[in-house]
Amino acid sequence: MLGAGVIGALVGVGSISATPEGRDQIITSAGDVAVATGFARERAPQEGDHWRRCDDARDAGTAPIYRGEPGYRDWLDADDDGIACEPYRGQ
Repeated sequence: MLGAGVIGALVGVGSISATPEGRDQIITSAGDVAVATGFARERAPQEGDHWRRCDDARDAGTAPIYRGEPGYRDWLDADDDGIACEPYRGQ
């Protein structure tokens, strides 16, 4: 059963998204959250990018970096899944 707070939040989001401005606000907020949590990047990797450490790539706003993109290095992809400098998902 959904609590009153969850239902209220869903109704609020639904009413905000009823206007083009509200939809833009939701999309912008979702993008900001994705960047802040490391699941999206502020800028795409560019030719000439070369990062010594993942913290450097994150500081530049270009992490995560996918295999084949500028700046990707095997040593930055600790689990060899083709994604370097991905967000830490510790247990």
